[in-house]
Amino acid sequence: MTFRRLKIPTFLVALACFSGFSQANEVKKPNIILMMADDLGYGDVGFNGNKVIKTPSLDAFAKAGVNMTHSYAGGPVCSPTRGTCLTGRHYQRYGIHTANVGHLPREEITISEMLKDQGYMTGHFGKWHLGTLSKTSSAKGPKRKPLENYSPPQEHGYDETFVVESAVGTWDPGYGKRAVNNPFYHNGKTTMENLKGGAARVVMDRVIPFIEKANAAGKPFFAVIWFNAPHEDILAGEKYLEMYKDYDQSAAYYGCVTELDEQVGRLQAELKKHSIYKNTLQFFTSDNGPEGSLHNGNTKRAGSSGGFDGRKRDLYDGGVRVPTAAVWPGIIPENSVSDVPASTLDYFPTIANIVSVPLPKIPYDGTDILPQISGKTQVRNKAIPFIFGGLASLVKGKYKYMTKSSSSEEHDILYDLSKDKREKNNLLSSLPEVGQEMRKEILNTLKSFEDSHNGKDYNSSTYKPASAFKTISANNGQPISPKNNQKGGSKSKKAKTSKKETSK
Repeated sequence: MTFRRLKIPTFLVALACFSGFSQANEVKKPNIILMMADDLGYGDVGFNGNKVIKTPSLDAFAKAGVNMTHSYAGGPVCSPTRGTCLTGRHYQRYGIHTANVGHLPREEITISEMLKDQGYMTGHFGKWHLGTLSKTSSAKGPKRKPLENYSPPQEHGYDETFVVESAVGTWDPGYGKRAVNNPFYHNGKTTMENLKGGAARVVMDRVIPFIEKANAAGKPFFAVIWFNAPHEDILAGEKYLEMYKDYDQSAAYYGCVTELDEQVGRLQAELKKHSIYKNTLQFFTSDNGPEGSLHNGNTKRAGSSGGFDGRKRDLYDGGVRVPTAAVWPGIIPENSVSDVPASTLDYFPTIANIVSVPLPKIPYDGTDILPQISGKTQVRNKAIPFIFGGLASLVKGKYKYMTKSSSSEEHDILYDLSKDKREKNNLLSSLPEVGQEMRKEILNTLKSFEDSHNGKDYNSSTYKPASAFKTISANNGQPISPKNNQKGGSKSKKAKTSKKETSK
């Protein structure tokens, strides 16, 4: 047992009972795969109603398990959500309050560390975005402070890594302006091998040998697969552009999503080929809503929020409710739907419970969702918290509460999400007791975040947060509304295309 950064004796004692398992016991443990798209909107997939973008593999994936229709990214932008995915803890607890800010502290415990101590082979493939991968340079330049924010995946419990620090193009991902000071790293060393063609294919070419290696060794595996599509730069090969030639500048967007979809199908075929599909728990999700949304009047972006208001960077559901499905044959019923709220915060506690490891005695913001996605319950008791850009919200049951002031309730909002998809009808005046209860909970949660941010959860006298704690305002501010014209949206760049298709 390692867990070298956790100094909680009761947890170490609990782990010790698992230290002597045999290989025969190992193979009974489920393989676990966490897939994530980048900026994929709720309505960008067929299983959520898209009639244009071809996603047959993802549609089949959702049909093979559960379509989680009320599932949230942990935050409204990339890096925060990715932190929640691996730790089960809100990103404000460890200083990643937006993209390219802070890094995943070594004091945080990740799923990969937990599973590695349970005999799993662990791998991370694709985007990282939780710290720099070099001590001397960063995709975001010197302001990113590469040495201070150096936190590569191999220092967080991974055996095999093929990663890039930040976003790259969705075609020929090793080239172009996004690749400047942003190379791919294979097990800590830069590589230019096999970086032509579709970005999803480039990533999956590294995933499959990892799975084959684990299977040959008779060991369970944990694979995190974080695709680049459909984040800028949005490009597609000739084959995919031809598919969508009638859709003008949206063709590349649609094409790169279809290229991703093909690789999800390729992964399913690989699991079945090695007879490990039935013993593999898989999740597919997105890190936030679309960068732009046609539903919200942004005609320069092809993404679809699925009819929800807001988009990336919003705490309205268009920014945080994302396409999500889970498959585990024999455990999760086929062709099922769960509309119980869920979050990327839930992965850590769910997986910990599956492998019978108790959670450390520190605050966790997720909960075990296996009962709800396997159809055994339709109730979630734990609230899902959000904070971003001076605004905080809390989803609890069918309600969402939003506030941007710690001292005034003047502009606070309470929505019934079961009846108000567009989040237009403020119910605070008619349900004051519900509002007061949720406001109290969210303010207490923010205080807990701040305590964690300042190092309360770590038994370390030297820990210092990499960035300042970001909370809500002390005054009442302005009325809350979706920020549809926020920076990076209305002046967005055209999706690009690549006429030359290379290796598949």
